[in-house]
Amino acid sequence: MKYDLVARIDTEDPKTLQPVVEAIVARHSGTIRASGGVFEIRLTWEGESSRDLNRELLTELRHAVKKTRLRSEWTAGGMTEKFFDYVPKGTRTR
Repeated sequence: MKYDLVARIDTEDPKTLQPVVEAIVARHSGTIRASGGVFEIRLTWEGESSRDLNRELLTELRHAVKKTRLRSEWTAGGMTEKFFDYVPKGTRTR
């Protein structure tokens, strides 16, 4: 299933995390906006579930910088699932 991702990534070490975020965005043909220690990304990612994709994304980010926070919204089939780090925070339909 294809998911549209809108995410905000906060970190205390943006210089170390930036190449990782740029690689993820390039791999999924997305966009990135950086300001201070915050990255806002939009991209499309294919996978089985939003929970698995969110876990994959946050794990990759935290391998680079352990103190990284992720707020994400994964949308597919008219349903949006929100996450804060690994924790689901709700679902809504369009």
